[in-house]
Amino acid sequence: MTSQRHSAAGWPRLPSRTAANRVEDAEILRATRDSVLAHGVRRTTLTEIARRARISRMTLYRRFPDVSSLVGTLMTRDFCAILRHAREQEGSGTARERLVTATLDTVRQLQDSPLLRRVLDTDAALLLPYLVERLGSTQLAAERFLLDYLADGHVDGSVRHSDPAAQARALLLLVQSFVLSARLTAGTAPDAMNRELAALLDAALRPAPARPAHPEAP
Repeated sequence: MTSQRHSAAGWPRLPSRTAANRVEDAEILRATRDSVLAHGVRRTTLTEIARRARISRMTLYRRFPDVSSLVGTLMTRDFCAILRHAREQEGSGTARERLVTATLDTVRQLQDSPLLRRVLDTDAALLLPYLVERLGSTQLAAERFLLDYLADGHVDGSVRHSDPAAQARALLLLVQSFVLSARLTAGTAPDAMNRELAALLDAALRPAPARPAHPEAP
């Protein structure tokens, strides 16, 4: 049975808001998305976002201190929605099989994300710290997502036993390269790359076959 830990915890917590503030926040994030898609992150300003959201700059400043925090909140919200969708579409089978299915769904959605594509096209350097220095909130959410499946796989026997934290981190580093380095696959059919990723994940997690017992020599 699939673990239910993810239903109560694991997703990054966004600031608590009243109903009115949530509506306003939705407009602010919509305006942020529109501005980033139009201009890129570096050329997006709080003034531009406030204008698009039809609120005062002071109202926006009270909610978000800078563009980076706004873009981070937007990307975290989008990414968690993608993970929830992948969880819903995981299908049946062993935990290992569900992990592969959900991970491929996540990768496809991220590769098709207009927001992420825009960031990679115009402001890829902004992601460098999360590749060489520290993990961001979306990466940590992905790691918790993987850990849930790994824990289930250790129980149902479909995932080889190892340190789950190390397994999740290794999978995260592998999978994110298929998202962030998608341009390097130009000339290769996307479906072929996805099949390779599925094979890599399955092979990395599949338990070693039991060795046949050898009869004792007479």
